[in-house]
Amino acid sequence: MSVVLNEFSRFRPMTFQDLESVAAIEQDIYQFPWSLGNFRDSLSAGYSCWVNEFDAMAVGYAVMTLAAGEAQLLNLAVAKPYQRRGLGRGLLQYMIKVARDYHANIMLLEVRPSNQAGRRLYLDTGFIETAVRKKYYPAHDGREDAVMMELAL
Repeated sequence: MSVVLNEFSRFRPMTFQDLESVAAIEQDIYQFPWSLGNFRDSLSAGYSCWVNEFDAMAVGYAVMTLAAGEAQLLNLAVAKPYQRRGLGRGLLQYMIKVARDYHANIMLLEVRPSNQAGRRLYLDTGFIETAVRKKYYPAHDGREDAVMMELAL
């Protein structure tokens, strides 16, 4: 199924018209989601914001900053019905291409230790775990650490 989806999905810059769809996906998949305002602020600040579109519908998105030879992947997600079909991997690979096109030398990100699927995706793509930020993310029982990862570009 992933081959079929990837053949008919496309990547395009996120627009303000996408914000409600993107925020709805975010609310559905994360216990502690970004707000619509977080996405609006990212677009307004000029961050590299992208949508993975399938059948004229936003099914995934990514937000990244690019500065001083570094790319910081802030958010990457795929809607539940489209997960485990290769779209997250395709979106990550596209963001790596965008970072390289902007001459970034390294891509950085943080991921929850409990996000096993995300960590596996990043490791399979060549990221390495470099450090742990203690009590970085909100969690139901207090705070959860963040695993810092990087990929040499």
